[in-house]
Amino acid sequence: MNDRLEFIEYFLEFSVILTGFSRFHLQGTDQVSSYFDTVRNVVGDDLFTELLITFHELDLKAQSEGDESILTNGLRLDILGSEKLGPIARNIIKIWYVATWYPLPKAWRDNFGTKEKDGTFVVSPQAYPEGLLWPTLGVNPPAAKAPGYATWSDPPKVSLNS
Repeated sequence: MNDRLEFIEYFLEFSVILTGFSRFHLQGTDQVSSYFDTVRNVVGDDLFTELLITFHELDLKAQSEGDESILTNGLRLDILGSEKLGPIARNIIKIWYVATWYPLPKAWRDNFGTKEKDGTFVVSPQAYPEGLLWPTLGVNPPAAKAPGYATWSDPPKVSLNS
């Protein structure tokens, strides 16, 4: 990857689309560089670059033609529907939500090679409390980001009823 900052920008924009969270929120987790490096280190520069350039070209085409469906359809067909790029994109979603990299599927590894660093691991201790799972559920991560003194005495804000 020649221009790291440029590719981090592509990764951030791609992550906004994949997660549904704003750029501001994702940057606020302070995990953009960490997740970028994790994906790159696991899948390698060539595959990661191909994924980000595919996304960036779809995004540019959608913007130039003023048609967001180009990006939406391209994301479904050319990235998530791709035998090669889809599993990586789905792992990027997982990494943002649960701060964990899960091994790429066996079929993917059979077709595109086993990657040395591909296994289940939490990206970092700092990533766990920043996972998007917690704000999605409206709760604090267990054992992290405590809400404050004596808040345990208040009933939970999460309802199990619809």
